[in-house]
Amino acid sequence: MPKKPTKRDKKQKQTAGKVVSENRRARHEFDVLESLECGIALVGSEVKSLRAGKLSLAESYGRVMDGEVFLLGADIPEYGPANRFNHLPKRPRKLLMHRREVKRFAGRAFEKGLTLVPLKVYFNEEGRVKVLLGLCRGKQLHDKREAMRQAEAKRDMLRALRRR
Repeated sequence: MPKKPTKRDKKQKQTAGKVVSENRRARHEFDVLESLECGIALVGSEVKSLRAGKLSLAESYGRVMDGEVFLLGADIPEYGPANRFNHLPKRPRKLLMHRREVKRFAGRAFEKGLTLVPLKVYFNEEGRVKVLLGLCRGKQLHDKREAMRQAEAKRDMLRALRRR
């Protein structure tokens, strides 16, 4: 006999595949060399706040400390109904990765000019919060201008094709 769905199951279904926040600025500021999906250790009031769609990835980054990767600078505002059981909005949050991923992926972050940048935070199909972490190299001003020129040229070509 199938199990009757609970309130929690329904809530997880509603948020499954839902993107909480996307760091669009990161694609402009950095060249993304490689990306990896990883979990994140959160407390209950943080998850409730994320389900409400509240998160700011501006100025957040990943850092390797004592063989573990932490997400620093991400702002998850307090969840109102949690009152005294709330969390600190900008606390460091541990990213859940296998040891070999930490060594291979985050170890490359020590190379000259490479940074760990969160690109997207979302709920997967099982209702778990996932972070898409990118290994990025900072773009110079001339690189940004070149990317803008290429995007503009591509738009012009598409416009010309539509006029035909």
